[in-house]
Amino acid sequence: MLLSKLLGERFKEKPQEAKSISHIFLLRGGYIRQVANGLFTMLLPAQKVKVNIEKIIREEMNKIDGQEVIFPVVLPGELWQESGRFESVGSELLRMKDRTDKDLVLGMTHEEAAVHLARSEAKSYTQYPFMIYQIQTKFRDEARSRGGLIRVREFTMKDAYSFHTSNEDLDAYYDKCLKAYNEIYRRTGVPEVVCVESDSGMMGGNVSHEFMLLADIGEDTIVVCDSCGYMSNMEVATGKLAAVMKEEKAIEKIHTPKMNTIADIAKYFGVSEEHTLKAAVYNVQDKSEPLVIFIRGDLQVNIAKVQKIVKAAITPYEDYENCDLAFGFIGPYKMNTDKVTVIYDKSLKDETNLICGGNEADYHYSGLNMNRDLSAIEYVDVAEVKEGQCCPNCNGKLTFKRGIEVGNIFKLGTKYTDVMKMTYVDQDGKSKTPIMGCYGIGVGRLIASAIEAHHDDYGPIWPISIAPWQVHICALKSKTMDINAIGAEIYGKLSQEFEVIFDDRGAAPGVQFADADLLGVPVRIVLGEKNLKNGNVEIVTRDKSIKKLIAKEDVYEEVAAIIRELQQRL
Repeated sequence: MLLSKLLGERFKEKPQEAKSISHIFLLRGGYIRQVANGLFTMLLPAQKVKVNIEKIIREEMNKIDGQEVIFPVVLPGELWQESGRFESVGSELLRMKDRTDKDLVLGMTHEEAAVHLARSEAKSYTQYPFMIYQIQTKFRDEARSRGGLIRVREFTMKDAYSFHTSNEDLDAYYDKCLKAYNEIYRRTGVPEVVCVESDSGMMGGNVSHEFMLLADIGEDTIVVCDSCGYMSNMEVATGKLAAVMKEEKAIEKIHTPKMNTIADIAKYFGVSEEHTLKAAVYNVQDKSEPLVIFIRGDLQVNIAKVQKIVKAAITPYEDYENCDLAFGFIGPYKMNTDKVTVIYDKSLKDETNLICGGNEADYHYSGLNMNRDLSAIEYVDVAEVKEGQCCPNCNGKLTFKRGIEVGNIFKLGTKYTDVMKMTYVDQDGKSKTPIMGCYGIGVGRLIASAIEAHHDDYGPIWPISIAPWQVHICALKSKTMDINAIGAEIYGKLSQEFEVIFDDRGAAPGVQFADADLLGVPVRIVLGEKNLKNGNVEIVTRDKSIKKLIAKEDVYEEVAAIIRELQQRL
């Protein structure tokens, strides 16, 4: 590629709309241009990085017997109605009508399409297991697009779907995919990506993991143990609570006028918030009665954990006038539970001498003993982990980090195959429902993540495996030599084997070097008058780990050796 012909302006100024490092450099380097909120055009440098990433993904998916397919971007609404997601997924799913008034959706994920294909093609146990995958455009109408390619509305994703006749077979394949994903991130030059336990959300299923690049710009909170390496998304993270010693006392009803917050109550009684019990009230989708969650006063309810238990979306309860609950004073002691559903967090198990609501305005109870004063209770984990809490696996302390999700894998079970009536004939002649796994990687996010992980103050430092070009030739201006002609000669020879971009513009050295930094090409050849008069050229890597003068006639062999070394570092 001749830089003089490359479409896309590069500029020094930081774009006002860009906050993340990757967004800044993708705009400054001429990689992407915004079309609308969350919609971007990719120019040649970004497209070349994207193609290189996709090549690695394909190779690793093919190694584990993946079969590449391509599903439609636009899908009939009836498929999503079959799975129940046409109604259950919110406004992020773009719904529309065709000219015959039939429902259509823009695919944001393709579980329904995968089952639709597989149920017509895999009717015998002899055809199992198998995995199909695609690299396809998706659309998700995000309410808050941000960070350039980190959170967009239209994006490219590799999504794969495996089908199995037993949970044991799914478990084995799930592990294969996990290892394949680790290899993908290694080969694309971002081994910093870590695998964490996660919540499956609207995808469904019982077991899921996310692959996260730890970065300050990340939207997800990752809970990390400083001792044993435990990692989990905040949505599913657990931790051990330190024991709180409390003297057992008799339960007593106390007048607490206008004290309807945990902070007010703790201050009034002269105790810390961990000595209190609080209630959180929610609406449950498609349910009329409110959901009341009791939890220790110093903790917060984890919405994802609750939704997994009730198997429905929940939102804060606001219909106060049509409810008999004494909001601000709700407690479990002598509570009328006829018209409510109640959940107890495990933080309350065996607790004594708690302060809780009195189920009457301006009253609280003190001295609540969970075992003595309440009937048999089933406790569940619905609390958010607190920083500094003990690790569930050891005595280490939990800390919080930010992460960018660049991939996920799910054990879907029969969530889709059952409801969409997909079956096969087993070896005993009986009809069975296959078990599914699902595996996704966001290609655009991986582009952004590579920049977040590898950059300096001047631009990206692309890993050799995904760089838009492997070699960048800078031909500096000279009054006594035709350096462009020498550059063209080297460009022609190297281009026979390597991806090369040649700055043939005759621009000032500062301009050439600034553009080269923004393009982030791993190997740079600098052709200057002084060195060329001595028969030498300069070679420097973008990460500054290699810098040397070599004879002009040795350029090809030296470049080949450096590229091999960079590839071996991955």
